Amino acid sequence: MLGAIHSLLLVSSCTLVSSSRPHIIFILADDLGWSDVGYHGSVIKTPNIDALASEGVKLDNYYMSLLCTPSRGQLLSGRYEIHTGLQHRTIDMMQPLCLPIDETILPQKLKERGYATHMVGKWHLGFYRKECLPNYRGFDTFMGFYQGMADYYYHNISTGIYHGWDFRRNNDVIAQKYAGQYSTHVFADEAQIIIMKHNPEVPLFLFLSFQAIHLPLQVPSRYADMYKTLIPNNADRQKYAGMVTCMDEAVGRVVTALKHTGLWENSVLVFSTDNGGILGGNWPLRGSKASLYEGGVRGVGFVTSPLLPSRVRGTVNRELLHMTDWLPTLVRLAGGDLMGTKPLDGYNQWETISQGTPSVRDEVLLTIDPLIAKAHHFKDDPYADNDSFNVLIRAAIRVGDWKLITGPPGNGSWGTPVEFGFKYLHPPKRTHSVQLYNVVADPNERNDYSHDRPDIVRFLLARIGHYYNTSVPVLDPSQEILLADPARHGGVWSPWR
Repeated sequence: MLGAIHSLLLVSSCTLVSSSRPHIIFILADDLGWSDVGYHGSVIKTPNIDALASEGVKLDNYYMSLLCTPSRGQLLSGRYEIHTGLQHRTIDMMQPLCLPIDETILPQKLKERGYATHMVGKWHLGFYRKECLPNYRGFDTFMGFYQGMADYYYHNISTGIYHGWDFRRNNDVIAQKYAGQYSTHVFADEAQIIIMKHNPEVPLFLFLSFQAIHLPLQVPSRYADMYKTLIPNNADRQKYAGMVTCMDEAVGRVVTALKHTGLWENSVLVFSTDNGGILGGNWPLRGSKASLYEGGVRGVGFVTSPLLPSRVRGTVNRELLHMTDWLPTLVRLAGGDLMGTKPLDGYNQWETISQGTPSVRDEVLLTIDPLIAKAHHFKDDPYADNDSFNVLIRAAIRVGDWKLITGPPGNGSWGTPVEFGFKYLHPPKRTHSVQLYNVVADPNERNDYSHDRPDIVRFLLARIGHYYNTSVPVLDPSQEILLADPARHGGVWSPWR
């Protein structure tokens, strides 16, 4: 496969760009931690990601959801999870649930502007009906898997006694054809082939959604072996670091293909994680994936492009940005309009990114999940009887410099990476259901101001209450085990309705 790709690169190296609309390459990493990239001080080798970030604009105050499905839904729909019903958790393997099919999403809007749209990698936005699948949601082609995780080599997944393949090219099951091939390499191969075969007169949208670095910990040994000295005596962390480096290598291969084909000069590349890391390091940020602290919801992201003005290349953008901003930003960049979408929570932030102007937004809602709540108030909780919002419910919002968390926040520890002498630093015992942080002055959330600034707490509770009043009911149907059992579908995880 790599030999064929090399030949295609040589044939395509003189192709000229003629599309006036920019090619858009969106690369999404899975569970990448804040300190898992070299440019945030990691010992993990990410030379390609570091180089791209240093040539572009690093997004320093960039937020997303705390879990895979809600973040992906926000990315593609431009709408908060509370407005799509996906605010509770990830979609389970046998749930009759998907990103609602009446949502008009990013690839559909780009197709209106004449884009060729391709998706490679992890979907995790539901598959119980064919109408939920990528090929029915605006992607011309899809190569990847539907679930939230799978074996990196054999492309299958099990839950209890239920086992099935999960790897497709469009509607064709190809898991057995690719058995034994590592998914990060397969996805990089596919992305390169798409790029090299692409007609440069047609604008390209490529959504490359890596499986890495989600569990399970699997990587070819040569990548893990790079870390035997840097991260001694910890095989799991060596594998994890190797998975990141393998993904970085894949990113480099994609950019090489763009440059050889001449597409790069008219391309915008966005790199993002979907949420904070779980095994990786979010240090010095607090918390991890599935928590409302910065380590769970503030993520690695950057934009790089030859189209960016030279004055912003190599800069760190500290303006407030959110995952929902990508749909309006990229559609407007493509010269499109936003007609046909439901009311968006995202904003066009291209001027903020490309010119360094102030963000269009001054607040981001991080979540409201009424299905996760504390059983009772702390004793003498000063906010128990406020009229704006039930503080037992899990929720979080950032407005300006301030961030408010209510209800169960998730993991609140600070975890240093293994290579720095791994240890957990545990927070002091909480005394009430509300936490308030100045995340500009105190980005690591060490100082809770909820006792000292009741005025800000009450203002932010009112803002959460406002959003709660606009939310739709949580979509969380029971699993349909008998209907979804892969044994009923030739041993493959497939739509069952």
